[in-house]
Amino acid sequence: MAHYLVTGGCGFVGSHLVEALVEKGDRVRVFDNCSTGKTENVAHLKNQIELIDGDLRELDAVQQAVANVDYVFHQGARPSVARSVADPILSNNVNINGTLNLLVAARDAGVKRVVYAASSSAYGNTPTLPRSETLSPQPASPYAITKYVGECYCRVFTQVFGLETVALRYFNIFGPRQNPTSQYSAVIPKFIHTYLHGNSPTIEGDGEQSRDFTYIANAVHANLLACHAEGIAGEMFNIGCGQQTSINTLAGLIGEMMETDAKPVYTASRPGDVRHSCADIGKAQQLLGYEPKVELKAGLRRTIDWFLQRSDA
Repeated sequence: MAHYLVTGGCGFVGSHLVEALVEKGDRVRVFDNCSTGKTENVAHLKNQIELIDGDLRELDAVQQAVANVDYVFHQGARPSVARSVADPILSNNVNINGTLNLLVAARDAGVKRVVYAASSSAYGNTPTLPRSETLSPQPASPYAITKYVGECYCRVFTQVFGLETVALRYFNIFGPRQNPTSQYSAVIPKFIHTYLHGNSPTIEGDGEQSRDFTYIANAVHANLLACHAEGIAGEMFNIGCGQQTSINTLAGLIGEMMETDAKPVYTASRPGDVRHSCADIGKAQQLLGYEPKVELKAGLRRTIDWFLQRSDA
């Protein structure tokens, strides 16, 4: 039985990953200070996991977390472009210094592999679509810079210290447990929450900006593959669905599924936002055996149903 550490395991992606590992019968340790995550996300697993309250910025705490661990899924971060614009220093400290602490601790503890949650924001506004891993990064926000630097540190720790790392550039992951109420929340939970309360969703910009929306099950699947695939140490992979959807189209799909006639309200664009994004997933398909398990409409249906169940409860 392998022993896994999930940093940020109380967060959106992290909690789904923890759940999948527990279902496989593995030992799981969660490291999180719940600055953005919630313990309720893993409360149903409390008797099956070890939960450590700790901060990535504190090396001693990170060293304790990686002790006797075989593999690390590094999901812990300060998410959101908008958060990083509001406070770039804090984003830098958590995402870069915290990742460096994790890598040093993992190296010293003899961890077999670290799988790092990178971000498609590293591509910035490069006009080439779909975006392949061969494109030069052009990060357009402090958040994008921090996630890209973490990715670079992973590669260097493989090359210099022999610590196996794999970086996964996520493309707009969505699904159950995503927070809909923060000013920094992702667009899909915000839209669902807004429609659920009979209001009109707010779209920043003209709504023609596009994203590769990727259901959470696809991200979990990719992480599990990346943890054990052979011959990929030091590599980076796009994780998305390879489909481009505009925010206007997304709002229409969710509104139709929720049977509402509410029309979006438009405001100014956010600074640091990327105009278009779509993943070339060919490398992940070839080297990881990755294929998206859940397409956009099916993922939206599952996510809406989860929010509806919570509302009924």
